[in-house]
This record gives sequence, structure tokens and C-alpha cells, in this order.
Amino acid sequence: MATGKMQFRNFGRIDWKVSPLGFGCMRLPTLDGKPLSGKIDERESIRMIRHAIDQGVNYIDTAYPYHEGRSEIVLGKALKDGYRERVRVATKSPIWLVKRQKDFDTYLNTQLRRLKTDHIDFYLLHGLSKKRWRETVLKHNLLKRAENAMHDGKIGHLGFSFHDDYAAFKEIVDGYDGWDFCQIQYNYMDIKRQAGTKGLRYAASNGLAVVVMEPLLGGRLANPPPKIRKMFDRHDDKQSPADLALQWIWNQTEVSVILSGMSTMQQVKQNIRSASSSGIGSMDKSELRFVDRLRSRYKEETPISCTKCGYCMPCPNGVDIPGNFELYNDGYIHDDAESSRRTYKRFMGKKQRAGACKQCGKCEKKCPQKLPIMTLMPEVHSVLGEGMPF
Repeated sequence: MATGKMQFRNFGRIDWKVSPLGFGCMRLPTLDGKPLSGKIDERESIRMIRHAIDQGVNYIDTAYPYHEGRSEIVLGKALKDGYRERVRVATKSPIWLVKRQKDFDTYLNTQLRRLKTDHIDFYLLHGLSKKRWRETVLKHNLLKRAENAMHDGKIGHLGFSFHDDYAAFKEIVDGYDGWDFCQIQYNYMDIKRQAGTKGLRYAASNGLAVVVMEPLLGGRLANPPPKIRKMFDRHDDKQSPADLALQWIWNQTEVSVILSGMSTMQQVKQNIRSASSSGIGSMDKSELRFVDRLRSRYKEETPISCTKCGYCMPCPNGVDIPGNFELYNDGYIHDDAESSRRTYKRFMGKKQRAGACKQCGKCEKKCPQKLPIMTLMPEVHSVLGEGMPF
């Protein structure tokens, strides 16, 4: 395993080397103590970002809505005094706000002003799903708008971030020849979720750089529940849960860079140490087997034994039955209902949520696991939609 200095990796087909760790500006420290709020502690945030750059981090990621629109502004300030020339900046177009073609340019120009730069190195279409791809990107011909911006020098490379299933991911990758990179949620618990390992490998096989977000599953894998913590206590290496999760991702050749949304200088320093000892193929078989055991142990804690086979779908009322169960299970096994609630309200449409269940019973007749779906749906909604405890 490499140690000491920052390691660098290929960024897809682009002739540039990226640090394995990218600084994600979604969880900067705040003055009011509320994560993701717009009251950013600017002085500390700038100190953290600059320290990371001084240690070799050269990929900085933000987005239009992060910290209620303040993240890009603070990053622009952090990149003064010569720091802008030392990094590549990534930010994202708020696709859900684009209602007509010219909106794309309006948001892009706003972002350039916020960041105090004349170009954005890596520009992503934010949070693509099959619906947003078809009904916004293709409908409004936004790829052409992006190409025009690239021709004008406002954008260096075009990519997308993603939240949907593998089929939608493949459709988007195949739907445009100009993608240079993509950003997916990926960690050792998400190997079959969203794009998953299959999507990671498919994108890389098409020459795309793959940026990984949520490597610690929103911090859950860094702070495991007691039963999982005991496994680490018995593990010979005494490796921290966070470092193991990161090294598992860096071990894979298809990964270009991991984004970490860091909130403290301690986290910055810890992640830089991890990145400096990362490497493709650096984990031995015993470490990989330990990760497999961790994954299995987490799954044993799952309260709803849904296998996501999909036999219950499509629901005649549009409810995403497996998706609701997955969110509920995640919140339960990681003792983190609040993160599941945010996802439920932010990323699931009202018709997809458990609360839209009409109790028709058609799903129960098709479920191989014989799950009492009509009973479970109201319970899921009470926890995720109404804030009741598990």
C-alpha cells in the first residue's frame, strides 16, 4: 500500500491526474450548528479548503443549492490568492429548476459570478433520473446549450450526477457521446443500489471518469451501530470504519476520485491521511472478506425482508414499494431515521411515497416473500413521512 505523499489517479479519458480525495462543499462548518444551512463559517471553511489544496487535493466539488446557495460563494472566496489555478472546480446545473432553454444559461452565469471565475472545469447536470433526463434534458435540448457553453469557454467538461436505477443510468450514459465523467453514489453497502458496481464498471468501460459521492453513506459507515462496532473491535488491523470504507472504494480501478463532504479540520486531515495511503488493488483478500462480512451483518439487521425482486411492481397507484422499504431499512440498521426522512421527502415524488398506498392488495398477491405490504406501507410512512420513531 502506498504511503506518505498524495497519490494521483487517471480521470477517465481526460489527460489529467486527479487526487483520490475531492473536497465536497455540501457539508461545510456552520455558525448555527445546523448542517447544510446557509450560515457557513466562512473563515473556517476557507482554512479547511486551502489546507486540503496545500496537501495535494486538486478536485473541489459544489453545486447551486448547497448551503442554500452560499457554498459556491464561499468556495469562490477560498480560491482567491492563487488557489484557483491549483485546482479543477466542479459544480452542477440545478436541472429541476430549468423550465425552458435559457434557464440553463441563466443559472450557469450566476454560478460563474458566485465562484468568481470565467470558467467551470467540470460541469454536471445535477441529480439526473430517467424522468429528468427525458422530460427536462432532452425536452429542452440542454445538451446543445451545454455544448454552446463549452464552445464559449464557460465549461471545460460535461458530466452528470445520478440518482435512479441501473437501467436509467445506462440509458443516460448511452444517450450522449459527449459525456466525460459522471458522479454516482457508491460505497460498500450500495453495490447493487442505484448505478451500483455494474454502473461504475459500465461508465468506466465507456471512457468516463467516475466521481464517487456518499462513500460513507452520509457518515453512517463512519459511525456504525454497536453490533457492527464490535466487529471492528475484533478486527486485527484496528482500522477505523471510515478509512476501511474509503480504502474499499479506492481499491477499485474504475474509481477516479471520492468526494468527502468535510465539516471539520480533523476530518480533512484524517481523509488526507487515508488518501495518501490509498491505491488500486491495495487491499488484500482478508480485508475484502471482512468488508463482505460487514455488509452481511448490516443486512441481518434489516427489519423488512424485501429482496427488491420487483414482482410487486408496478404499483397501480405509482408507489415505489421496494424503494420505500429500502429507505426504511437504511434508517433502521444505521440508527439514522433523519437521513432516510430527508431522502423520502426530497427525492421521492408524492405518488411514489408509502403514504400514497391505496391498500388495493395487488402487490401482496405477487410478493414471493409474502410480505404484509398493506400493513407495512402506513408504518413506513409514519416513520419517514410523519417523523414517528421506529
